[in-house]
Amino acid sequence: MPATSVRPYIALMKLRVVELLLVTTLPALFLAADGVPGLKVTIATLIGGTLAAGASNAYNMVIEVESDRLMARTSKRPLVNGDMSKSAAIIFASAITLISLAIFYIFTTVWATILTALAIIFYVFFYTMGLKRRTSQNIVWGGIAGCMPVLIGWAAITNSLSLTAWLFFALIFFWTPPHFWALAIKYKDDYAAAGIPMLPVVATLRNVQMQMLFHTTGMFLTSLAVVQSAHLPWWTAAITFILALGFGTTLTKINSPESEKSAAKLFHWSITYLSAYSVLLVAGVLLK
Repeated sequence: MPATSVRPYIALMKLRVVELLLVTTLPALFLAADGVPGLKVTIATLIGGTLAAGASNAYNMVIEVESDRLMARTSKRPLVNGDMSKSAAIIFASAITLISLAIFYIFTTVWATILTALAIIFYVFFYTMGLKRRTSQNIVWGGIAGCMPVLIGWAAITNSLSLTAWLFFALIFFWTPPHFWALAIKYKDDYAAAGIPMLPVVATLRNVQMQMLFHTTGMFLTSLAVVQSAHLPWWTAAITFILALGFGTTLTKINSPESEKSAAKLFHWSITYLSAYSVLLVAGVLLK
């Protein structure tokens, strides 16, 4: 297959988004193993998770192709610009879904396989087809799909779930809305044009900021709860506090004349927070 024909399939998977899911999967593996997880199960989980998330994103593009035509930031996606057909996208998404589930079933655990299937189903049917166009809280509940890699990683090691796993799940649940709404502030005109009621489209900036503050507070408290539940060293909690302080300080600047610029900074800060916190968890496990 020529290199040029591979690119639309890679674009269909939205691998830059998938990176963040892997960032949270890896510390979940370390926490569940209470040390360094086995190489085979780690590789299988990361590859299987990449394919599962990529399949979800591909299905999403198939379902939302008409909306994507109306939004500047999605106007160059492969189905919109004609680089590939819907049928090819569906076949590809279905194939990598099956491969992902097979990898989890063969190399990890039954529970991890079931959770992966549920994550795909939830993202495609409950979020993309059900919630996204019906409520301004779409990303709050739809974001549950993005929390699932934490549980999947944990189950891949233990074939079960613990309190720490659920606390980590809650952390991602609270992290997701501020992260996504920060991006939606910048692209609210796009979402309005496509008829998608993202919170920044239908609410005042002050209201958005207050809801972001609520979720940020939940994120900080569950971040500390994970550290406590996993019995990690005290310095992991101290660094978490510093990270949260930076996040919160950036959030206070959202409701200002330069709201879009502040929102862009918060979006990048949210990625920094989650990435640094994930590294912190791994370090805490290895050095406790």
